[in-house]
Amino acid sequence: MGFVGKWLVTAVACAVAIWLVPGIDAVGGTWAGPIMCAFVLALLNATIKPVMQLLALPLTLVTLGIFYVVVNAMLLELASYLSRNIFHAGIAIGSFGSALLGAVIISLVSMLVGGAVSDE
Repeated sequence: MGFVGKWLVTAVACAVAIWLVPGIDAVGGTWAGPIMCAFVLALLNATIKPVMQLLALPLTLVTLGIFYVVVNAMLLELASYLSRNIFHAGIAIGSFGSALLGAVIISLVSMLVGGAVSDE
């Protein structure tokens, strides 16, 4: 699956997170918000996420991998901020707890939908 496929899967996952998590709302349109946030999230996952994972490796080892969810939540917060300020469409996150739950939901839905539409 190429970049566009991953982008669309992440957009669906963001829409599900908006629907399920009370502290996450779409900004700039029902579909434009998740699509723009997913675009920025995909770019951040390709560029910044490996560096953040490397820097967080000691905490991730100590917590047996649980800190990885916190890294995902921080990236979701950053993607939310950047998409709203660059494209004026994205998602608004009310608290870090909402971002944490949203990151878990986006990860799970992306895994399920990505596995269902995978070409392998």
